[in-house]
Amino acid sequence: MSQQVVTRATRRPHKHALDVAHPPPGPGNLRAVLLPVAVVLLIGTVFVSVYLAAFHAPHPHQLRVGTTEIGTAQAHLSQDLERIAPGGFAVETYPDASAARDAVQDRTVYAAYLGDGKLLYGSANGAAVTATVTTAFGSVAHAEHHELAVEDVAPAAAGDTRGLSVFYAAFGLVLAGYLFGMTTYQLAPRLQYRWRMASLALFGGVGGLLVALIAGSTGFGALPGPFLPLVVVISLMGAAVGATTMVLLRLFGPAGVSLASILLLILGNSSSGGIMPAAYLPAWLRPLSEILPVGVGVRAMQGLSRFQDDGLTRALVILPLWVLGAALVLYLKDVFRREAPTVAREQREPQPAAG
Repeated sequence: MSQQVVTRATRRPHKHALDVAHPPPGPGNLRAVLLPVAVVLLIGTVFVSVYLAAFHAPHPHQLRVGTTEIGTAQAHLSQDLERIAPGGFAVETYPDASAARDAVQDRTVYAAYLGDGKLLYGSANGAAVTATVTTAFGSVAHAEHHELAVEDVAPAAAGDTRGLSVFYAAFGLVLAGYLFGMTTYQLAPRLQYRWRMASLALFGGVGGLLVALIAGSTGFGALPGPFLPLVVVISLMGAAVGATTMVLLRLFGPAGVSLASILLLILGNSSSGGIMPAAYLPAWLRPLSEILPVGVGVRAMQGLSRFQDDGLTRALVILPLWVLGAALVLYLKDVFRREAPTVAREQREPQPAAG
């Protein structure tokens, strides 16, 4: 008898999860299927479009160059440059070779032509700028019946021969700031404001220290500038990116994650000047390099390393404004609006009579 029961039990068909009939997908299921696809493809499309627009065929727009030539010689120089690259160069005049050299070294201009085929340039500006100015002024010297003689007065760092290391260092920190801004609210959505700001400060400080140690003179030698100022600039840049991501997340919810990736990772990095100067970017992208944390920070990092602190003052003004502005918005969102209803409720409640 028991054997027959066991046999029937073993022969009973087993219902697999896939065999169970499911109701047709509803609006919620369709949204869950389609929304991630749409969001990710949108971000990918923006990334491809922005980077191709910026770098598929880069050419200079009013790239600043200097000269000591005056009068007819300078007029001929401007005409030759306009013929070689229409709208590509903006020429500034310097009284002597020493002033022109200083202008190249602090990146007031990217090259300076001294006449008679002599060109001052800075390889620390990257291969693209070097190729642009040597090609253009090579043609100018040839028209003057001279061979181009170049002098590199702002050489690239030994650990950054192509001038791209600052871009990768900044990109890594920006990515970390973006991830920090997301995870701080995901892991601790009810964390008190003061502790969240302490976490932001810790992230910025440690992140700046690590990047300066790795990319600076103690590591790869790609950023050979003074260590402490580099730490300060990089820390402020990381904190600005992290704080901005937090603000976008708090203001727009899940959509803020996508907005932050577009603003900071795509537009910010493409306009940073880490690959080539902003003068090579399309007109609509160029202004972002002057205001977004990445471009401001990258210029200061380059200036500290090779261009006599170019961009440092701007960074020390603009980056703290991003951090403080974001901190104020987060305070209003996480503290002020939370406390206001409590105060109003306490004011409406009847107070006990005095004895």
